[in-house]
Amino acid sequence: MLVHGLFDWPMVKIETDAGITGIGESYWGRGVKDIMLGNLRPLLIGEDPLDVDRLYTKMITRTGGSGATAGTTVTAISGIEIALWDTAGKILGVPVCKLLGGQYRNAVRAYWTQHPNDMLDKVSCRDFAAMLKQHPYGFRGIKVDYHPRSEDASDPFSRRWSARDIRANVTGFSNIREAVGDDVEIAFHCHWEFDEIDALTLARAIEPMKPAWLEDPMPPDYSPTWPQLTASSPVPILTGENLYTRQGFRPFIVNQGVNIVQIDIPKAGGLLEARKISDLAEIYYIPTNAHNVASPIGTLASAHAAASMRDFRGHEFNVGHTGGKASFWENWEKFAVYDRPFIKNGNIQISDKPGLGVQLNEDYVRTHLAPGEVWWG
Repeated sequence: MLVHGLFDWPMVKIETDAGITGIGESYWGRGVKDIMLGNLRPLLIGEDPLDVDRLYTKMITRTGGSGATAGTTVTAISGIEIALWDTAGKILGVPVCKLLGGQYRNAVRAYWTQHPNDMLDKVSCRDFAAMLKQHPYGFRGIKVDYHPRSEDASDPFSRRWSARDIRANVTGFSNIREAVGDDVEIAFHCHWEFDEIDALTLARAIEPMKPAWLEDPMPPDYSPTWPQLTASSPVPILTGENLYTRQGFRPFIVNQGVNIVQIDIPKAGGLLEARKISDLAEIYYIPTNAHNVASPIGTLASAHAAASMRDFRGHEFNVGHTGGKASFWENWEKFAVYDRPFIKNGNIQISDKPGLGVQLNEDYVRTHLAPGEVWWG
């Protein structure tokens, strides 16, 4: 079923003849539900839910005609894979992270994707810093978006940036750094807007502000310009939220095309595939981050995978205040039933309950179903 929140999140439930059920979530997108019910459901009926990797492989290999190497099909498979892990954890009586190889950590460091109303205005930046300091989740890291170009409106697809617009971004980043202080980690998201030359110019200009990383500076597909930029940049380069499976990440890793990989785990293949991507990156001493725009279900599932990774740096939390006003996500805690705070002292808390340790709050979620949806319809 689709639940309306930041996006229309596809929720999936696995039912077994033993009466044990598991839930999962995939990345949002048109067609995900149709693929789950039309293409993937028939492949799972009668199977053993403990054979998670075999069933993942079966879904990948049997859906080639639907584009099973990337895109919506892999996203749909990811949500089902997560629900299978929740089911397996409940059957065996252990948290999902234990089934992925065990835990390196009991809580996963989170960063908040949020920004001031106007990064070029110092008062706005100070107001943002005050809000960050008062946030009950206690974030110690944030990610902010770039300041858009003021020129080239007649050519919005150009990746060239004027010196004035790059200076505006440097000024905005500097204002945010000054407002939040040196104890808060700040990353800078570029949304694939730059070419190599301007990305490197920006990286060199913001280096004095000590950014945690420069995210998605160039288009998501691999090219030799990625390792060139990474080798030349004085700040860490990160990408990955638009990549799928080990094959999508492989050229970036083996060619040292990034300093940090960032996996959207409910999109790129699920929990075990994310662990395999992270293991490959770790061989090359490349740490892992998690991109995340999921509900509490997908967020906690992603955090279980992160807890099992040796070199994990930061997990995105992309909900909260918008434009300085409280949004739907003031009700984050109402969305699901959990045995502890979702986030405490800037860390996503991992439950020791079987499976993912979380359930949907039916009374609340029923009131936020997407138009036309019914409860587990």
